[in-house]
Amino acid sequence: MQQPAATAGPKDLATVKETGAGQAGDAVITPAKGRLRVSALMIYGVMALPLAFAGLPIYLNAPDFYAVVFDQPLTSLGAVLLALRLVDAFQDPLIGSLSDRFHAHRSAILMLGAVFLGSGFWMLFHPPATYPLAWFALSVFICTTGYSIVAINYQTVGGLWNCMETDRTRVTGFREAFGLVGLLIAAIAPAVLAEITSRETAFHWLTIAYLPLLAGALVILLSWLRTAPLQKPSNPDEIIGWTQLLKDRWRAIFFGTVFLNSFASAIPAVLVLFFVRDRIGAEAYTGLFLLIYFLSGVVSMPVWMRIAARSGKLAAWRYSLMLSVITFLGAAFLGLGDLAGYALVCALSGLALGADLALPPAILADHLEADGREADASRLFAFMALLSKAALAVATGLALPMLGLVGYHPNVDMTPSLNLALSFTYAVLPCVMKIGVFCILLASAKTLAQGKSAV
Repeated sequence: MQQPAATAGPKDLATVKETGAGQAGDAVITPAKGRLRVSALMIYGVMALPLAFAGLPIYLNAPDFYAVVFDQPLTSLGAVLLALRLVDAFQDPLIGSLSDRFHAHRSAILMLGAVFLGSGFWMLFHPPATYPLAWFALSVFICTTGYSIVAINYQTVGGLWNCMETDRTRVTGFREAFGLVGLLIAAIAPAVLAEITSRETAFHWLTIAYLPLLAGALVILLSWLRTAPLQKPSNPDEIIGWTQLLKDRWRAIFFGTVFLNSFASAIPAVLVLFFVRDRIGAEAYTGLFLLIYFLSGVVSMPVWMRIAARSGKLAAWRYSLMLSVITFLGAAFLGLGDLAGYALVCALSGLALGADLALPPAILADHLEADGREADASRLFAFMALLSKAALAVATGLALPMLGLVGYHPNVDMTPSLNLALSFTYAVLPCVMKIGVFCILLASAKTLAQGKSAV
């Protein structure tokens, strides 16, 4: 069942009367809400670029930097990163709770987070000669804490933006498009700089470039925040516990679906390097494949915005799941030397990426208004961030050990049975899970379309 408000055109939505609590299918759009301008969406979306940019250097480049320049053991670096990922994930609910409690000081919270993020990023690539491992742990902790503070509050203000229901996909779509651009720049910049100068100097210049980028985006976001029409909490004094907040039927279904979908996406993310090297035999082209995938996600954003506006966000999400399954399943049939085939899989499955990034946060934003949960916005967005990080951790903890049980190890001589196991785990298993997500969305369509649990 699609959301009636999402299937109406902008002109129809602008004339609908506010229904207050609303029954299933009732719109909650007020006459004062007009269609958001592209310029406003771009101003809001800019902050996503430096946020996404920081992720790759922290988790991909920094361990290699400390291993090569400071001769730190990879096992020690990996253990530190794993521990910090757990801390990072489980501090998100605390950040969300504090952000909701002090929501009147949202600008100060964003500034604090940006200071942590920028300081930690600078520290990470300017370590002292002594105790580099301890410095690595401290700088990553500061950096990721700042990232979480900014990201949670940034998503929250986007979710509270008082706009038409059909515009919420545009809000998240512009944000995630900027984020993908930041991810692409972060993937390319270190390699380009390393070709020009030494590794240490390359990351020195990377941080010099990053800090004004982060500061400029923060200034733009804070300027937008001063005049942005945000929905105010309808029940600011009604503070409920996490258990009561999450046991609601709508939220239980939605967050369970988000976790399963994130888990399905995390498995190929964990295994992509192994699959490209040992199954396709194209390790040198890994960067190109990722570039194709993420570029395809950027290009798909306007398409999913249009589909969501015409058919509803839930229907658009289901369409993207089927597209993902149909296209990504093709990877299971690829073998050694199938570079063109894998590039095509990356391009087509990347189209579904845009929907995965843009639609769930937009659906949650609809729920905030429909259920009057504006006072819990930061907590709910923080919990969604926790689920995403937990899914990646679980995928890492399960996918590689599963393959190890059948005898697979990186760079091992591949046998037909190992090829089959790697292809099944990388491509078939995630598709089976995506089909499960599709079935849940279909079976729960009526409940999810209401935006809140039925009374």
